[in-house]
Amino acid sequence: MTTSDASAEVLRYTAFSADPEGGNPAGVVLDAFGLDDAAMLETAAALGYSETAFLTPPPAELAGEPGRAFTIRYFSPKAEVPFCGHATVATAVALGERTGPGELLFATRAGTVPVSVTADGEDRYRATLTSVEPRVEAIGADDLAEALAALDWPAADLDPAFAPGIAYAGARHLVIGAGTRERLADLSYDFGRLEALMLRLDLTTVQLVYRESDHVFHVRDPFPVGGVVEDPATGAAAAAFGAYAREHGLVGEEAVLTLHQGADMGRPGELTVSLLAGDPRVRVSGTGARIPAA
Repeated sequence: MTTSDASAEVLRYTAFSADPEGGNPAGVVLDAFGLDDAAMLETAAALGYSETAFLTPPPAELAGEPGRAFTIRYFSPKAEVPFCGHATVATAVALGERTGPGELLFATRAGTVPVSVTADGEDRYRATLTSVEPRVEAIGADDLAEALAALDWPAADLDPAFAPGIAYAGARHLVIGAGTRERLADLSYDFGRLEALMLRLDLTTVQLVYRESDHVFHVRDPFPVGGVVEDPATGAAAAAFGAYAREHGLVGEEAVLTLHQGADMGRPGELTVSLLAGDPRVRVSGTGARIPAA
């Protein structure tokens, strides 16, 4: 089946901003029943956003409230990804507008992801996802050297407080700390070279981080494996970074972090990362908004 054979409606929402011109745009298909993998990929490629989310009925073992539990899949213009935070937030906001605030359950390839949706007095919706259990691992010296060469970042420009490493909270991301905000702002990388490394290491993005203060960070996420140069606001990487920051002692076991992303692309967004003592999972929250039809 191709997209021309189905009448699935593709909604457009931004995540991590209440302004349709900010944050990260995502496609949302609330009823993808009848679309096969090829049709989903075709739909995502035609839309051209970094990811599009597709909802189908939940698996039998997912015990959620009727109408508030779903299977969700994510496709970039080039491939399916196991988990996408901004498309999850966008989908949750879209559902919140239709069914009201409350709890949602999403069955993803990475595992079950609960999402809580709230609304303020101005009917602006905010979604908070809880990641699958994260993990953090080191990166080999040769692989790090290749990543820096592809980025054209001298090792002297890195923040020595950040030990480069790979973090996972549903998808794998390489975390590298920039020594200055200027270093982070200057991003012009070898697309094919970085893509090849990321495919070999099974990375979804490279999360480049500058620390402004104890709990405030600026981040950028090259995403060549998805067919786009950069992701404007990356919820999965934010969750992975929360786990990384706690693992490396950059923040306490319980903390709330603010991540600013997208300003260098002209699409500013804000992601809130919450760490709770005694719970290894990471919570990522943000607002969302419908993108008006052109």
